[in-house]
Amino acid sequence: MAHLTAEIISIGDEMISGARLDTNTAWLSRRLAELGVEVHFHSTVGDTLAHNVDVFRIAVQRADLVIATGGLGPTQDDLTREAIAESIGVPLQFDPDSLAHIEALFSRRGREMPERNRSQAMFPVGATPIFNPQGTAPGVDIVASRADGTTSRIFALPGVPAEMKTMFDETVGPAILSGGQGGQFIRHSVMKFFGVGESEMEARLGDMISRTRQPRVGITVSAATISLRISATADHVAKCESMIAATREDIMERVGELYFGDGETFEQQHAVDAILRRRKERLCVVELGHAAPLGNWFAAIGDSPVLAGGLSLVGLDELRRFAGSEHADATLQECIETVRQRFSAEWLLLVDAYPDLHQLEQNAIPESSITFSVSHPDGRWTSKTESIGGHPSIVHPRIAKAGLRYLRQCFANPTGEQ
Repeated sequence: MAHLTAEIISIGDEMISGARLDTNTAWLSRRLAELGVEVHFHSTVGDTLAHNVDVFRIAVQRADLVIATGGLGPTQDDLTREAIAESIGVPLQFDPDSLAHIEALFSRRGREMPERNRSQAMFPVGATPIFNPQGTAPGVDIVASRADGTTSRIFALPGVPAEMKTMFDETVGPAILSGGQGGQFIRHSVMKFFGVGESEMEARLGDMISRTRQPRVGITVSAATISLRISATADHVAKCESMIAATREDIMERVGELYFGDGETFEQQHAVDAILRRRKERLCVVELGHAAPLGNWFAAIGDSPVLAGGLSLVGLDELRRFAGSEHADATLQECIETVRQRFSAEWLLLVDAYPDLHQLEQNAIPESSITFSVSHPDGRWTSKTESIGGHPSIVHPRIAKAGLRYLRQCFANPTGEQ
């Protein structure tokens, strides 16, 4: 595929007013980069026709690809179709197949289609509708000519993130790869890691994250969790999958000890849940200090037999009282074992303790000494102390994730030795 540039346009009054966070543009930028497309511009525009026309006219002149989201609904302020048509100097025309799809969606939902929805079946002359399997707003695919004889290709997608992502991955991405000629496939695989920073991960991966590599390996970080997204393109799905498998094997050779699972939304709590389900064992989490993310994360998994219970307590004195100890000098190990037995859990993870962020906010790089203790099914316990820092906004989740990593290490190595 030839070198391409792109501009992403986000449309809607709710975007320019700040009422809604524009996550679509960030997602599209990452996807386009994975396809080897350089995103040069982000534009945001409200629901005014003249402003929309100006934005599209400018974008077509300076980018090979224009990806727009929003403004494809049936209401009077949904003006993307009209703006594209006016910006490239063509009228709108009716597409009966698109209307039939919209009517069928309403029929399946047991509703009568409002007359206003007919507007969603109008397209600039020369455009190809982009099928929307999830909603009533088909997308728009059209090539715009420039004065110098070159062209720019416009893809307009709905603003609803779930619909937009599906349509991009199933239609727009492959169209960009193939230049509209067909025969190209793209497949993705997301691997998740925890335990080092982004710069160290990049150093260990080396040339694997080169922008010219095939498959592409993109790296993103969220609250100290690293995602590696492998994107393979080929003329056969089997070839894509073979390339991804080889790349995964290479990644595992370099950073395999940090890996915990696959998938955009997969996190360490899901990995722990899966391990304990297989073992038919249960876990109790005890979090001391000023936060309790582990309890929230495990509760959010839903109906799982794994979580026996969770405690959020201020400190060791409160833990002693909960454990029913009559002695102020009761050891942490004694308290842990009592709580584990009370919850009838095979495993217990204790975090001691989440720091007070109001005190840490004065430090540019706050550091806290955190101890993780694990009670094992046979009554033994192991512990590990780490110095954990970072911006105050991610200190608590980073501590919780470090605790989960230590727990997973205890599953694999019951002695707790590193």
